Amino acid sequence: MSLELRETQDGSHTLYITELDEHYHSYHGAIQEALHVFINNGLNPLLKSKQLNILEVGWGTGLNSLLTCHYANSTLVRYTGIEPFPIEKECSSKLNYESRLLGVQKGLYDQIIDAPWEVETFISPNFSIHKIKNFIQTWDTKLTFDLVYYDAFGPRAQAEMWERDTLEKVISKMHAGSILVTYCAKGQLKRDLVTLNCRVETLPGPPGKREMIRATKN
Repeated sequence: MSLELRETQDGSHTLYITELDEHYHSYHGAIQEALHVFINNGLNPLLKSKQLNILEVGWGTGLNSLLTCHYANSTLVRYTGIEPFPIEKECSSKLNYESRLLGVQKGLYDQIIDAPWEVETFISPNFSIHKIKNFIQTWDTKLTFDLVYYDAFGPRAQAEMWERDTLEKVISKMHAGSILVTYCAKGQLKRDLVTLNCRVETLPGPPGKREMIRATKN
């Protein structure tokens, strides 16, 4: 897989996969997209909870886990990231997320990137991360999750990630009241989530996208 480092319009980096003609993040702004979709509309509404179990489908560059660790405050977060194709440290070390985030702890991103795979690791007393190299379709766990960041590549590049069977697997790991957020807002996705016993909200999207989805399990 060939990766190119690219700067997005908010100054933060993303990676471009030449074989898929796909970016890891929005070209309009990697950090601002992640903040809008996953933090503002996913994490923040749940921060009154004392503890959150979070699942990220498509862990990618680790940006969402960095932002979650930075913004979770006193909430105890157990973070699970599923990623079948981890990027190399040589590549992630060039990403400029820390320098683009005000007040972020120096070295935090390296701690998250360097955390070993397949082992739950505490990055701070209130944040642990468990990175798993696997496909969501074949992975299983006894955990249930309060919040899901659904951040797979888009349907054009990874159609299998948006099929109903895959979504059903993810929804089965959520309990009543759990939230799933994603940048995708396709009509078929909304219809499938409704049939999977979710209440679907169509919210304003980040810059460059008109809409996004937040789904709450009934």
